[in-house]
Amino acid sequence: MAKSCQFCEKKAVHGNNVSHSHRKTKRTWAPNIQHVRAVVDGKPCHVYVCTRCLRSGKVQRPV
Repeated sequence: MAKSCQFCEKKAVHGNNVSHSHRKTKRTWAPNIQHVRAVVDGKPCHVYVCTRCLRSGKVQRPV
């Protein structure tokens, strides 16, 4: 599955899990990416978009 939004270029960020004893291990935070049909250049096609773009109306869904 795609790791980034095709509209806003949102992608995974990296950081540390920090335990109670303050030991650190690497982890990633992935965006909520959905595979949806959307109108791109006047034609419906499948794209990977984040839910924030879907909710804000940046992506036009076909009727």
